[in-house]
Amino acid sequence: MKKLFLIISLSILQIVNLSSQIVSSSKASIKFSNKKKTLISTPAVADQTVNKTEETETVPGSTSKYYALLIGINNYSDQFINELDRPIKDAELFYEVITSKYTFEKDNIKFLRNATMAEMVDALDYFAKIVRPTDNFLIFYAGHGVWDAASNIGFWLPSDASKNSKLAWFRNSTLRDYLLEIKSKHTLLISDACFGGSIFKTRSAFTDAPLSINKLYELPSRKAMTSGTLTEVPDQSVFLKYMIDRMQNNFEKYLSAEQLFSKFRMAVINNSKVIPQYGVIQEVGDEGGDFIFILKE
Repeated sequence: MKKLFLIISLSILQIVNLSSQIVSSSKASIKFSNKKKTLISTPAVADQTVNKTEETETVPGSTSKYYALLIGINNYSDQFINELDRPIKDAELFYEVITSKYTFEKDNIKFLRNATMAEMVDALDYFAKIVRPTDNFLIFYAGHGVWDAASNIGFWLPSDASKNSKLAWFRNSTLRDYLLEIKSKHTLLISDACFGGSIFKTRSAFTDAPLSINKLYELPSRKAMTSGTLTEVPDQSVFLKYMIDRMQNNFEKYLSAEQLFSKFRMAVINNSKVIPQYGVIQEVGDEGGDFIFILKE
């Protein structure tokens, strides 16, 4: 009897042990110490989690940084290139307004005075390495510009440019290449130079942000704002005078570049002989968005 009782007891223990390890294909049913826990597969929820982590930030200013490269050139080493009086001062005024009133941190700005060709290229290489796809990048240039009608190419003239050699002339095509390389969310070029409009291949004149602003911020952009078309512009810049004035006197938290342009365009036309331009820089990744200036809190 004792032997029979021992055999029956062992059989019961084996059954209990087996029943505590049940796995089903539709639901992962796992028992530990006879306490059942059910793990239900929910692929839809998992997919939503993946999509959420991959979602790009679209609310203006929440996590993105604002970078800027400011270039002002007054003096040229070649005696046959006229020196200018205002570009560096204009660039300093622009630096002051974006760092004091808008969300540009000084550590994220490079300011080049009387920049050489090498210094301009080094600065653009630097930003190409650090600007992320969620960031915003602004280029400001004030200095000489040249239009070569024979080749249909526009140039900026660095301080070491020579009148009789294009070796140190900064080509618009080179700038376009950098705008492709610098993977920002939004890039805005502001150029106050003769023939600044040559950058256009064709021209077309944040939780509390309005829907229209969020839509503009959501789509990548590559825009330019220039002081003229294919014309010469005066050293005393009416374009920068009114642009900086409108930026200083703006009280809208979110201001798109196109809205800013519309605020001073007519003032420039009425007080000078130039027609400022705003539009898309072609073939460098613009998808219809716009650069958004954000007031500091």
